[in-house]
Amino acid sequence: METPAQPQLQKLEGVVEHMIYENAETGYAVFEVNAGDQDIVVAGNVGSVDNGMQVTVYGHMVRHPSYGEQFRAESCEASLPRDAAGVLSYLSSGVLPYIGPATAKKIVQKFGDDALNVIGETPQKLCEIKGITAEKAAAVSREFHRLYGVREVIAWFMQYGLSAQSAVTAYRAFGAHTVEALNQNPYLLCGEPLQLKFAQVDGIAAALQFESGSRLRVAAGLLYALRHNAGNGHTCLPRGKLLESTARFLRVEPEAIEDGLQELLQTRELCARTFDETEYIYLPDLLAAEADIAARLRELAGYPTEAPATLESDIRALEIVQGFAYAPLQKEAIRTALSSRVMVLTGGPGTGKTTTVNAILSLYEALYDRVALCAPTGRAAKRLSELTNHPASTIHRLLEVDYTSGAVRFIHNEKNLLKYDVIILDEMSMVDVKLFQALLAAARPHCRIIMVGDADQLPSVGPGNILGEILRTREVPTVRLTEIFRQARQSLIVQNAHRIVQGQAPLKGGAKDDFFMIESIGLACQRLICDLVSTRLPKAYGFDPVRDIQVLCPTKVGPTGSVELNARLQEILNPPAPDKPQIGGEKGSKVLRLGDKVMQIKNDYDITFERAGAEAGVGAYNGDLGVITAVDREARSVTVLMDDRKYVYSADQLSELEPAYAVTVHKSQGSEFPAVVVPVADVPARLCYRNLLYTGVTRARKLCILTGSSRTIQSMVRNVRQNMRYSGLRYLLQGQDGLPAGDAL
Repeated sequence: METPAQPQLQKLEGVVEHMIYENAETGYAVFEVNAGDQDIVVAGNVGSVDNGMQVTVYGHMVRHPSYGEQFRAESCEASLPRDAAGVLSYLSSGVLPYIGPATAKKIVQKFGDDALNVIGETPQKLCEIKGITAEKAAAVSREFHRLYGVREVIAWFMQYGLSAQSAVTAYRAFGAHTVEALNQNPYLLCGEPLQLKFAQVDGIAAALQFESGSRLRVAAGLLYALRHNAGNGHTCLPRGKLLESTARFLRVEPEAIEDGLQELLQTRELCARTFDETEYIYLPDLLAAEADIAARLRELAGYPTEAPATLESDIRALEIVQGFAYAPLQKEAIRTALSSRVMVLTGGPGTGKTTTVNAILSLYEALYDRVALCAPTGRAAKRLSELTNHPASTIHRLLEVDYTSGAVRFIHNEKNLLKYDVIILDEMSMVDVKLFQALLAAARPHCRIIMVGDADQLPSVGPGNILGEILRTREVPTVRLTEIFRQARQSLIVQNAHRIVQGQAPLKGGAKDDFFMIESIGLACQRLICDLVSTRLPKAYGFDPVRDIQVLCPTKVGPTGSVELNARLQEILNPPAPDKPQIGGEKGSKVLRLGDKVMQIKNDYDITFERAGAEAGVGAYNGDLGVITAVDREARSVTVLMDDRKYVYSADQLSELEPAYAVTVHKSQGSEFPAVVVPVADVPARLCYRNLLYTGVTRARKLCILTGSSRTIQSMVRNVRQNMRYSGLRYLLQGQDGLPAGDAL
């Protein structure tokens, strides 16, 4: 089927008559343009425009579902008015302080076409106008320069193919001298808040005549290498590895890299710590996160706490109510939780973690009024709530994101503490160091922290390996549940999960088991998966192919990667039809179609949702799953239902959604599905490791099928090396600061 041709952009010229809405944080604006014979509403990420400005806008006419006909702007060129009539309109709009229509008329009468030059270059002349003092004239000029500065930054960004939204973000970060700062050091674009790819910024630097061995490029390369590796989970890097990898990708002599590193350490843009005679290099914020976590956990672990006098009788009472006796390790976990300020509860599937958490929760609720349950993702929080019959939230919602700031900040912090006496945190393996640092900072000084998780699962997407590092020390009270209960032993999913952890190949299983393997590779494996999902499993087990079955891929690429499988499954399970509007498909782009299963692939702290019978809320989070319930092709918007939350995604938010018939194992963390199909064919060597396979298998609740090659499965089971992450948390927990004598954190 041919993809439709990309429609050509339309051109709209005119004067801005009325600003309807403007978001200074993102550069998004809605305004009316007088295009000569009619007024047209324009909307889009166009940067800063003001009443009276001459604009040339490129985009398309669309019909917004709520606001009707409008011009959807892809780009906008704005200029200040050039004649006296235009200047009068501009100044009369109130865009500058102290100047209303009457004062604007006086200014234009006196200075004519030159009025804006006077405001910008010789504002003291404004004092010739009655009512304008020197202070007012200075304020008018400052605001004029600020507004002009934003437009100057947008123009600079657009000449290098960067968006107006990025320009506004940069202006907020760097201020009135943004263009000057970027001309002097374009590598600022690699850092906060934009974090552009190094190769992209390197191209801009080359256009500005920067040499490959320049001091600024070397420094930026070192910082970028650490940020890139933080994205791969490392909070720090050994000095030698950092120098080697940076020299290789910059193609610069190692001596220059060494000099650049030393300079960054002296200016404290980077930090060094030595653990086990190896020097590690940190970004300052990640060192602070690990140091804060270590200090707080050690403080909580050392705080003297006594168990309630009635604890043993309380446990017996719970056993009577439940109708069964807790296992010895479960009782040990309950006692540890009630006699400690902090603890870790860990164990694999079938070992009774949920039963133990429920017992701890019951006993705490009898002692305290304020007990919080939370997890890193929405799906994990929902599952925790279902298992405990107790409200649970994401960590983000517990801390409450401050939506008024550009960066991610939380309303609850060290100055505005949470009111809880106990916080039980599930899926601890998924929590990264920055989020855990924020949670601990917002907890009351003596709040009890109960961490629950499975250390054999994949670590967090963000930097750090908190659960793994804690378990490598003896600093935090820990109970590891190891006994597999009789009912769980009947599950081959549970048996094989434990075999994988122990380095043994999973048992193949058969048609009567809840786990089985089918040998297949390449395109044959792709066809097999599509047949299983669309026909065989629904027919044999009654599973809904969209709601109940989830394909979890170790990789995105190849015939059994998530990209190809998504495309094939979308064609089979939700094919195009006249009554199914869709967006996308141009030049091979992703298709979002009515009825599609989709996933949110990044945190969005601004998007709003509606919930039946409840107040509207804000926020969608990485890994949230939903179904498209409406598509507006003209407005290029889709409506998505995620559990009981309804979101409307506008055109500029569609990049946050992906079809989710097949997703990566990493994206499935914290979730469970009735049936899971895991392709283990054609897995790249770098992804053949044990805890990736283990995580995929343990996402299945009723049925797990591996399709692929026994050889690949053996490779994954044997390989534990990929689990390693560079982190200093365990050393900091043990009281080592890694500093030379006399230095300080």
